[in-house]
Amino acid sequence: MEIKQQLRLTQQLVMTPQLQQAIKLLQLSRLELIDEVRKELDNNPVLSDEEPDSRGKEAADRRRAAEENPDLGRSDDAKQTEKATREVDWEKFLENRTLQQPSGARGGLEDLPPIEQNLTRPRSLRDHLLWQLQMSDFTDVERRFAELVIGNLDERGYLDLDGVDLPDGTRTPDLTIEDLAEEVGLHADDAPLVLEMIQNFDPVGVAARDLRECLLVQAKAAGYDDEDLIVEIIQNHIHHLEKHNYQAIARAMKISVEEVYETAKEIQEFESRPARNFTDQDDRSIGITPDVYVIKDGEEWRVVDNDRGVQRLFINEALTRRLLNDPQAKEFIGEKLRNAQWLIRAIEQRRKTIIRVAECIVDKQRDFFDKGVGHLRPLILRDVADAVGMHESTISRVTTNKYMHTPQGLFELKYFFNSSIRRVANEDIASESVKQAIKQMIDGEDKAHPLSDQAIVEALVEQQGIKIARRTVAKYREMLGILASSKRKRLF
Repeated sequence: MEIKQQLRLTQQLVMTPQLQQAIKLLQLSRLELIDEVRKELDNNPVLSDEEPDSRGKEAADRRRAAEENPDLGRSDDAKQTEKATREVDWEKFLENRTLQQPSGARGGLEDLPPIEQNLTRPRSLRDHLLWQLQMSDFTDVERRFAELVIGNLDERGYLDLDGVDLPDGTRTPDLTIEDLAEEVGLHADDAPLVLEMIQNFDPVGVAARDLRECLLVQAKAAGYDDEDLIVEIIQNHIHHLEKHNYQAIARAMKISVEEVYETAKEIQEFESRPARNFTDQDDRSIGITPDVYVIKDGEEWRVVDNDRGVQRLFINEALTRRLLNDPQAKEFIGEKLRNAQWLIRAIEQRRKTIIRVAECIVDKQRDFFDKGVGHLRPLILRDVADAVGMHESTISRVTTNKYMHTPQGLFELKYFFNSSIRRVANEDIASESVKQAIKQMIDGEDKAHPLSDQAIVEALVEQQGIKIARRTVAKYREMLGILASSKRKRLF
């Protein structure tokens, strides 16, 4: 055992604040970048979103001339103003900049609540039902029962009382509406009546326990009774109706297939998902602004960045020079100036990186831009990383939540990365191209005799030399939102 000194040379990556900021900006989406720029503009006084113009340069020249000859061309009022400016405590001003209250008479705009308090959000199904519950003449016990029912609705608007799986492998027992009634002290005989009243709230059919009950509630609300054909089909033949097996319904009810088909068309007018128009705000479609545009210039494809909406940042040289002359504010403003310079560089580096990656994608997916989605080539992150000289993690950050506008449509950059599927003879094909090939086959099929998954497998081999398993076809079909062949069949 002894104490001694050793000299060792090692290499390690030091995550400086500037590097962390660059990585953070790189993975931000366009909207997140705009928010980040606005925050920095509010927090850093030396940053400005206004480009210095010629008048600013002329004013700077006059200030430099005045510094060389202080008494040249200055009036007494100007001298007094400059003296007062030098006496301002800029450090205190900068520290309290965000805390300053606007001046003015009471009752003006400053007395209004923040704009965030005036913003609204789409009403959820739960809020919509609770509002109708408040307008109803339920008793207190019935109201508590109704609140339990509304609280147990799933994303489709159905009453979900099924048990749940526990971490230890056991499962909780399924509940009934009588169990909910017992929870709030409502008589078990009254529970179905209260539930029926809730099911007739808007949207009609909400809080149904299955598809049959949901359609029956809507049929009866539309004026049909138990003697009508539509109610009987829903009540007794819903399983055949889901599979479009109209012949089986016709045989069981001893009516013609034409009658069954006409009744089925009426049933299709009902809503199978009562909560369809009350999806959560996060699930709503939003407008997307592309980060880059791909346009054709002659025979070449060019990538152009979209700088609309993203504020360009500049250094407020006039304010910076003035504050640097103040000894008390010099250290503070120096730090803010360094932060501003790093931010401007990081944003510019982010823009250049996105352009480089987008140009590489366009180069490797040239057939896609020339011929369409069916010619998308297999591509992985490593292919682009090797081409542009970056790490795969950097490519992953660049392509996340970044969008490209092309003549074929608007796509996320990640869309162009596909696993490969081997062909029998030709080169490999991208999985996305296989999905499009399946979609085209189904779109062009005979609706009276739709293609089964096995038939699609055989057609892919014969027509395009693509050999995949039947379960892969089923998976791709479900990803495309296409029903099975038994549910796609049409008789008329």
